[in-house]
Amino acid sequence: MTKERHIAGLWESMGCQYTGGTTYSPEHREPEHLMPMSNYLQESGALSSDHACTLTDARQTVSRPARLQRFWRMTAGAMLLAAAGQAQAVEPDSPWPEVLQEARGESVYFNAWGGSERINSYLSWAADRLEKEYGVTLEHVKVGDIAEVVGQLEAAKLVGRNADGNVDLVWVNGENFASLKRGGLLWGDFANTLPNASLLNKSASMQADFSVPIEGLESPWGGAQLVFIYDTVTVETPPASAQALLDFVKEGGRFAYPAPPAFHGTTFIKQLLIELSSGSDAAAALAVPVEEADFDAVTAPLWAYLDQLHPQLRGAGETWPTSGEMTRQLLDDGELDIAISFNPNEASAAVRGGQLPDTVRTYVFDKGTIGNTHFVSIPWNASAKAGAMVVADFLLSPEAQARKADPEFWGEPTVLDVASLTGPDRALFDAVDLGVWALPLGTGKVLSEPHSSWAQALEAGWLQHYGQ
Repeated sequence: MTKERHIAGLWESMGCQYTGGTTYSPEHREPEHLMPMSNYLQESGALSSDHACTLTDARQTVSRPARLQRFWRMTAGAMLLAAAGQAQAVEPDSPWPEVLQEARGESVYFNAWGGSERINSYLSWAADRLEKEYGVTLEHVKVGDIAEVVGQLEAAKLVGRNADGNVDLVWVNGENFASLKRGGLLWGDFANTLPNASLLNKSASMQADFSVPIEGLESPWGGAQLVFIYDTVTVETPPASAQALLDFVKEGGRFAYPAPPAFHGTTFIKQLLIELSSGSDAAAALAVPVEEADFDAVTAPLWAYLDQLHPQLRGAGETWPTSGEMTRQLLDDGELDIAISFNPNEASAAVRGGQLPDTVRTYVFDKGTIGNTHFVSIPWNASAKAGAMVVADFLLSPEAQARKADPEFWGEPTVLDVASLTGPDRALFDAVDLGVWALPLGTGKVLSEPHSSWAQALEAGWLQHYGQ
């Protein structure tokens, strides 16, 4: 019996009618000591604005306090019994065989971005594999903005919904992770206990998410890094540092970047700030919340650099590309010599798709470029924690990671230490054909992101200096 039908039966046992309406007499609310249960029912949908109970013949039925109290006691008891029946034995550090046993038969609702057909198809493939191998049903809940999911979890916490949540796994990183961790909305240190966690590379972004310590609260899933794409026909030796880029455009090289707050533009100025701050006290300031730093002093070298760079750009600092994708289009049109991307494999997919010539190549600065990792995490009130752990572990498997890295299916860098893999696991990655256009697997030093609070402050500073 569904929760909704069960509650309808309780209403009817009181001589009331459950009609899915939106009204009930406010003067006959439940006793105060049962208000948390009412909040739970309202939040769960039984008493929500679009699916509530209507009490009929209020004078004869609802006006009897004894019956109403009896209803709420019955409801509370039934819900507590249901919760007890659904109690989960698994803990973040449970032995893996126990996790596998409890996971079999569970449905895992994975809240993840749904705006890419390639990603959606990949998750459909993963769902088939999980069902066949582990008896776990993966349901992809397509989300436009993960911040919306964070808001839903915050609301559930507020009303005391500490079990039977409707989000079992969530794709997350950056400020969204910081919000979830700060609000106590994550389950526990499950990520370090996953069997495939031993295959991860040891980059700094696996330990801190935009400078926020991870502490096992989320499991890595994929990586991304700022890269530059150039055409070997027009550029023989691409600039490999901020200073070299400035010299490049002063000598006639054609370059442009999107105006912040466009993602690629913000990432580019963060990259410049990291390099220009290297070796100074300002470098340490980027790892802490921006309000704890002297923003003007830390960013002064950045604005001085951009004052020199902007007059030399395509558009002369008056017009800007709208996105990283637009810089790629301008490169293809012959209007730029260098484009920017946050996917080291983008050039490979673009060449195969006829969007770039086969003379392009991908590189990063000699001292590395900004990169980050995106993760999956389990909310504290997830209904299928064991199943979610199995999904997170499968997404780390060489099979799943190699398919994800293949431009034919997705084309995103792996989070595994490919060099340490052997035998069939290594063969899966050796078979991935990135072509000569992508950043070679395992190359390109990754620099840690500044603390998540710096992004918005830098965007505001940029607009103050250069906005029109």
